[in-house]
Amino acid sequence: MSDLSIKKCVPCSRKELRPMTEEAAQHLIRQVGEWNLVNEGGTWKLHRSWKVKTFMRGMEFFQLIAALAEAEGHHPDIHLVGWNNVKIDVWTHAVGGLTENDFILAAKINKLNLHPLLRIEVANE
Repeated sequence: MSDLSIKKCVPCSRKELRPMTEEAAQHLIRQVGEWNLVNEGGTWKLHRSWKVKTFMRGMEFFQLIAALAEAEGHHPDIHLVGWNNVKIDVWTHAVGGLTENDFILAAKINKLNLHPLLRIEVANE
């Protein structure tokens, strides 16, 4: 199994780019940790959410994701819900579904040092 985080996203304009099957997505989801596979209106997407410490930390989070997305030429949907809930959906808009690009981007997001921005949840004793 190759490390998706060292791969580079391919241009979405390539004619041979097609949405992957649910089976292929189920296989790759294991490589991207805490991301979830969701089907919204027949479109498969990767979804993950985080809680940030403050609203401004949420904006910093967005900047890190935006810089990575620009470098890869692959752009997720990023949402700040409430003041501290960051939600990201990744899919290839050009094909209306998931491609390896989405898993590559998710793996690269997983490698970012987001810990200083995140709220630490303490379990009740």
